[in-house]
Amino acid sequence: MTYQSALLRSLDERGFIHQMTDATALDALAQTAVIPAYIGFDATAPSLHVGSLVQIMMLRRLQQAGHKPVVLMGGGTTRVGDPSGKDESRKLLTSDDIAANIAGIKGVFERYLTFGDGPTDAVIVDNADWLDKLNYVDFLRDVGRHFTINRMLTFDSVKLRLDREQPLTFLEFNYMILQAYDFAELARRSAVRLQMGGSDQWGNIINGIELARRMDGAELYGLTTPLITTADGGKMGKTAAGAVWLNADRVSPYDYWQFWRNTQDGDVLRFLKLFTDLPLAEIAKLAALEGADINHAKIALATAATALLHGDDAARAAEETAHRTFAEGASDENLPSFATGGEITIVAALTSLGFAASNGEARRKIGEGAVKLDGEAVSDPALVIIIDDEPVKLSLGKKKHGLLTR
Repeated sequence: MTYQSALLRSLDERGFIHQMTDATALDALAQTAVIPAYIGFDATAPSLHVGSLVQIMMLRRLQQAGHKPVVLMGGGTTRVGDPSGKDESRKLLTSDDIAANIAGIKGVFERYLTFGDGPTDAVIVDNADWLDKLNYVDFLRDVGRHFTINRMLTFDSVKLRLDREQPLTFLEFNYMILQAYDFAELARRSAVRLQMGGSDQWGNIINGIELARRMDGAELYGLTTPLITTADGGKMGKTAAGAVWLNADRVSPYDYWQFWRNTQDGDVLRFLKLFTDLPLAEIAKLAALEGADINHAKIALATAATALLHGDDAARAAEETAHRTFAEGASDENLPSFATGGEITIVAALTSLGFAASNGEARRKIGEGAVKLDGEAVSDPALVIIIDDEPVKLSLGKKKHGLLTR
């Protein structure tokens, strides 16, 4: 289908569209009206990670096309836990935990969206504002009657757990009803017409559309993105050292830059479209590079993606640090660092810098000859490093470098 609206054309050209309800009607609406659209983010940690970035970028594309992004924080639904794609129940968080997580997450959106009171300015809302006030019996009568157990049992999030004979609590079973109610409530409160999300949210989105139609006669729409995996089938945003967080206090701008710089060749074109604002014509030229020249495209990806999250100065500093470190073999103050207190074991140094996810992995890397201190190979996993006034450069392979300071 050839889309006429700037919104759907942009999302389509950059690879965001997987499934959509009534594409023709949504395309027509996007040409004639400002569409308030939302994506929900549960507050299960004090930072979002790269796995959430495709959704954040979709809100950015929405605003760039002249529509209104609504960021829904799941202050209420986080207390339940989304079973979608999960093999087991989430850990239940306290209200204080959730509030702290929301505070940590909110700042990231300000990097990607313009907030304010204008018709296309982004807003942040919290579903605890309405979910925490629900009367349980009234909710069952007014909302629960629109759902059948028969239908709910067909959803993948439920079938996955039942097929594996893993418990699905009644608490989690209610999640899909609460999320559907969010859509209906946002349509009432904020005139929201569109919910967007990952492909695993398709069933929940359809529930919301049907609930709002039955309760209020509202005409709403849904759009999902494809599952974002790497070229080798791995999960987007997962590395040997763990998740790639978006908050700078959890993953430094330099490490964030390095994550994108290490993109596999087969992912460069797709990631340039999804995660940068570079024009499509420029992306096409970068994607056409072959052999060693494709590294220029990876550097462009890393710098553009890092600039969106951490700013132009941090992105340029990361690129320059990488150039000096790799091309010139020098140390640099912008490398990730760890204060040792004066001494540290080589194994602890590797895990503290995030170069290894466990002590066992650190010892394995040492045994493989992949670890160097100031350019000299390390072979003894029991080595204790003494730090004086000058920092020591620790390297794992050719791509990971950090500084150990006193």
